Amino acid sequence: MELTSAELTVLGLVIERARHGYDLEQVIEQRGIRQWSDVGFSSIYYLLAKLEKRGLVHVPEAPAAPKSRRVHHATAEGREVAARTALALIEQPRPVPHPLLVGIANLPLLSDREYAQALRTRLTRVEARIEAVQVAQQAQALLPRPAREVFSYSLSLLEAERQWLATRAQVPDDGQD
Repeated sequence: MELTSAELTVLGLVIERARHGYDLEQVIEQRGIRQWSDVGFSSIYYLLAKLEKRGLVHVPEAPAAPKSRRVHHATAEGREVAARTALALIEQPRPVPHPLLVGIANLPLLSDREYAQALRTRLTRVEARIEAVQVAQQAQALLPRPAREVFSYSLSLLEAERQWLATRAQVPDDGQD
């Protein structure tokens, strides 16, 4: 892969529209991007600097402005690298480490009651997360296609997890420890 996920996320937003760091932070927050990416608030300017150093974004000559108001534009090379990286990420299924699976793999450490309660708690939290994502999606006016697709995929994954949890949370709580 030519770009890290964080680099591609930031570069993709700059490709969507030329942006300054604060604008990137606003879009990342509004779209809930931190729910599925590792782009931290403090890393935005670091990522922009890396992308600029690699020639993937540039800042047109302008009067001196604070770092936060430097508007970054994607270069032709930036668009090409981003497209190749995005295509590879879409085409190639990759294993994704999932903490839930680590917990389930260690079921012998839990009683049936603890496991059933943990599943019910997770189900409640997943349902709340689905509602929060739906609210975030509906709160935004016309979203660009990539954002619509991210919301759609995220909600599909959450719905699948909700269905799985709903069947598993029915594990009888027989009082055994």
